[in-house]
Order: sequence, then structure tokens, then C-alpha cells
Amino acid sequence: MTRKSLFSTLAKVSVRAGLAALALSCAFGVGSATAQENIPLDRAPDNGENLASLQHGAKLFVNYCLNCHSANLMRYSRLQDLGIPQKQIEDNLLFTTDKVGNTMSIAMRPDDAKSWFGVAPPDLSVEARAKGRDWLYTYLRSFYRDDTRPTGWNNLVFENVSMPHVLWQLQGIRTAKFEDTTDEETGEKVRRFAGFQQVTPGTLSPVDYDADVADLVAYLGWMAEPEQKTRRQLGVWVLLFLGVLSFFAWRLNAAYWKDIK
Repeated sequence: MTRKSLFSTLAKVSVRAGLAALALSCAFGVGSATAQENIPLDRAPDNGENLASLQHGAKLFVNYCLNCHSANLMRYSRLQDLGIPQKQIEDNLLFTTDKVGNTMSIAMRPDDAKSWFGVAPPDLSVEARAKGRDWLYTYLRSFYRDDTRPTGWNNLVFENVSMPHVLWQLQGIRTAKFEDTTDEETGEKVRRFAGFQQVTPGTLSPVDYDADVADLVAYLGWMAEPEQKTRRQLGVWVLLFLGVLSFFAWRLNAAYWKDIK
């Protein structure tokens, strides 16, 4: 899979998405919002070993997230671990003054973002470890149209979040249906989510959109700990070594004390 095929639309999307995202405060959790603990989280597909999925997730991350969100703990050169050659990174991803060894920073200054939006968009380097993959997977699939919000969007998992639905063209426009019910234990009236209603279709089918979100979440998980696979493999060998060492220590102890009454 070539680098050019991954990031062929980067230049066009970056300009349009960058301006739109700046205007709409593209941020995971920017502003005042309340996480909805009563919303069950969907299990994110485990694509961490799927190289094609990680490459596609990297494409989505650069096109839709890197305009406002930085990833200052990740260097562009680490994308080579996903099978993207350095030459393709330099030709298709880096801008004029960037080097392949630079971190994934953004042009927007934190002070400016704070004055514009009230808080700077968070760095996404370890967001998958902070929030969890299931949370991110459910969150990115739970946006709905809400004209009462400044951005025109709301989210079931993160109510009143200031981040707009930057993937709306892929998913289409949906509204959320709510119904008032009575809580059986307290007798109080509560407002419960009753499902989504598709208003306009997106460029992707619901199944394909979920697959794209799974790829993006897989990449965010990989970016949060690129050495996770190596760490786990090393951990198995360490446990095996300690097991063998413990066996010999046990036999040596038995041989040492066998003649002592």
C-alpha cells in the first residue's frame, strides 16, 4: 500500500477541514461537557494487528484530526513502522519546514486556542490510553444533529461537547430520538435515548462508517503505545525465564538441604 494512496487527499482536505475545524473548535472534549455514564459502550474491534487497518486509520487521523489536535509524543518517522516508507512520508505528508523526525505538532498556538475556544484542543498522543478504545469507538459513532448547540452537533457519550462532528460527511446527518419515561425505583420522570434517525445519507454505509471509525481508533491505540506488541512478546519470554529459573532454584534448594536433619 503506497503512501500516496493513503494521503492523496491530504492537501485539499487539510485546507478545508482546517478552516472549518478552527471555526468550530474541533476538539475531543473542548469546552464544558458532561460524560454520560449511563450510555453503554460498544466494544471496539481489535484491529491492532491489522497493518492495512492501521494505515487507513493513519490516513483518517491526518486528514480529520491533525488540523486541530496535535500528537506531540509521536514522530512522523514512526509511521514507517506501519509500512509507510520515509520517502513517501517526506513527499506527501510533511510541509515546507517539517522534518521526518519532527513530532506531529499543529500550527495553532495553545494561547490562541484558549482565547478562541476557552481551552486548547487536547493532544491525542495517548488519548486511547486515557479514554479507552471502547469509549473512543462509541463516542465517534454517537454524534447527532442538535441545533441548540453552537456547533450544531451533540454527542450521546459526551453531552454538550464542543467538538463538531468532523466525520459527518462520511456518516451523514442523524438526529437523536428521546422519550420521557418514569423511573421504576424513584418514580421520577427521566429522558431516555430511543434511537437515531437518519436525515441525509453519508458517503459511507453505516457498516463502512463503523469500519472506518474502528480503523481510526486502532491507529489511536497504536499511537498511544507503538511498542505494545513488542512489550507483550518480551513479557512472555520474561515469564518463561522466571519460571525456568524458579524450577532450578527449587531443585537447588532441595539438594542443599537434603542431608540436613
